[in-house]
Amino acid sequence: MTSQLHRALKQTFGFDGFRSGQEQTITQLLNGQSSLSIFPTGSGKSLCYQLTALQLPHVTLVVSPLLALMKDQLAFLASKGIKAASIDSTLKGDEAQTVMAGVRSGEIKILMVSVERFKNERFRQFIQSVPVSMLVVDEAHCISEWGHNFRPDYLKLPSYCQALNIPLVLLLTATATRKVKMDMAAKFHIQAQHIVQTGFYRSNLDLSVVPVVEAQKNSLLAQTIHQQQGAGIVYVTLQHTAEMVAQSMQQQGINACAYHAGFDSDTRSQIQQDFMNGKIQVIVATIAFGMGIDKSDIRFVIHYDLPKSIENYSQEIGRAGRDGMPSYCFTLANLDGLNTVENFVYGDTPELTGIELVINSIKKEVVSNSFGDSYGHPSNSQVEGMWELQILQLSNAANIKQLPLKTLLVQLELCGVIEPLYAYFADFKIKLLKPKDEILNSFNEQRKDFLQRIFNATEFKKVWGSLNFDTLLQDQSIERNRVISALEYLEEQQLIVLETKGMTEVFNVNLDELADPTLSQSLFDYFIDKEEKEIKRIASLVRFFQLDSCLSTNLSRYFDDQNTPTQCGHCSVCRGQVAHLQHSQINVPWPSDDSLKQGMSDLAERLSGKINQPLSLESYCRFFAGMTVPLFGRNKVRQIPGFGSCEQQRYQAIREKLNNLS
Repeated sequence: MTSQLHRALKQTFGFDGFRSGQEQTITQLLNGQSSLSIFPTGSGKSLCYQLTALQLPHVTLVVSPLLALMKDQLAFLASKGIKAASIDSTLKGDEAQTVMAGVRSGEIKILMVSVERFKNERFRQFIQSVPVSMLVVDEAHCISEWGHNFRPDYLKLPSYCQALNIPLVLLLTATATRKVKMDMAAKFHIQAQHIVQTGFYRSNLDLSVVPVVEAQKNSLLAQTIHQQQGAGIVYVTLQHTAEMVAQSMQQQGINACAYHAGFDSDTRSQIQQDFMNGKIQVIVATIAFGMGIDKSDIRFVIHYDLPKSIENYSQEIGRAGRDGMPSYCFTLANLDGLNTVENFVYGDTPELTGIELVINSIKKEVVSNSFGDSYGHPSNSQVEGMWELQILQLSNAANIKQLPLKTLLVQLELCGVIEPLYAYFADFKIKLLKPKDEILNSFNEQRKDFLQRIFNATEFKKVWGSLNFDTLLQDQSIERNRVISALEYLEEQQLIVLETKGMTEVFNVNLDELADPTLSQSLFDYFIDKEEKEIKRIASLVRFFQLDSCLSTNLSRYFDDQNTPTQCGHCSVCRGQVAHLQHSQINVPWPSDDSLKQGMSDLAERLSGKINQPLSLESYCRFFAGMTVPLFGRNKVRQIPGFGSCEQQRYQAIREKLNNLS
């Protein structure tokens, strides 16, 4: 097998030899052993699944967290003559149908999707109908609640894998502590001997922590960039900071450009392309930039603001020097931005009243029912109750951001309160590309009759028609899956255009567990515990930047790599520069008590009649801290004068201040 793999490596990818860990991973997979591979950023993790996929009989399904990441991978695979594709939100017209046809025929060997795609009933119906050789989870630390980028939907991947009978799994990540590593492996039953971890330490990265007061930061940043050669990334926390810093750099003769999630996708794509092609030297970016960037000659990464965690820091500096050449990583550090990083954590913690609203909405809306297999579920499945939700509506109603709301739903699953059954689109819209009679007459009598019933249940207004499933499925002989398959086929044959929206998730509800009087409080306690852990994670980061022993060594050991030199010789501590971080301004002035009281009054007035309970202390704290929550966004709270007037203060201090006011 070894000589065969080396031959494939050379013929397909043009490489003379494997990098550390690659051959072991690929050999394990081809022996049918699911694996977890932890390689530093830029060390060739992707090759492990790319080469393996070519040796496997069926399609390899790759779950990737970012569209940009997928697009870069697809461009690379295309350049090597490997047939790969993605199903994502950017596909237009019949492009998704073309991809599906390519997978069915065996032409496409690698299919890339986001984890959210599994909620799409059209995709799920498709993927259940084709054999899948391997599931690959990129950025797999998202699976672990102990990881820094935990994404609730990733917790469902093991059950998706089981339901689809996928025999082989590969998990890939660059950043995993020992705890995260073991958690990931356990979720997919990966044996300890099949965890492949190469060294985390990178000898070509020079790490510097540079204490600086806020007023001098822009001049120090410009001075630092002028001393560098080649391309670089400057990371900031907030979108408006990215634009402000980029403008400041431009004024000092630096070819810099801002990048953040607030720009539309075409703008982001153009900026990224210009950076890749060397037309822009420096990108000033929020963390929205970087995961999909496969540029090997980034010579420097500068943290203008504190990163969110040690994991984020390591991931972001890991984008420098992927070509192995010396590269420089600077953190322009003080404690001023600590409150901003902490506020992201506090802003994600749901209030107890919000959790109670979610629980009560389940109690109120749950419908005792039993159902047959028209949704692909066994007809003898008797359930205690069913609950349907659309995430955006519930997020707004409960005043909980969508990501923490998804985390709450996953916790309800883990508590045995709800069990996901399926998801479906509430709205199906049809546009006929040929006259209805012409479409019907191209089928035999049986199919013609079936399609006629679909069209009869569709209310056409001018061009588009809305399909009423409630009307259609009153006929017990008609199954929803068959209707969707028929519509998919019509679209494939370019007889109709099909549009779907209104993603609705359906859960089975355990009414006994739902009735537990301690449920809301225990869920709230979970989020408070999570909040405390995240705040501690930030404190660990601040401690790391002020260490008096080698930064490179400590960073590697944090990620369970014990085989590092005790002194790297290429970090600021090894050069005798131990950082002591301080606030630029020791006593940041507060707004007057009268201003705070006025702000509270203005907020209460703006939201009067818009919420069904009194405003909580947390809502006032979030208002003065300048946080965005669904309730504020819907009611344009940002326009009230007091919004964000305490954003220079730490959240706990705001809470104490308001407590003393009342």
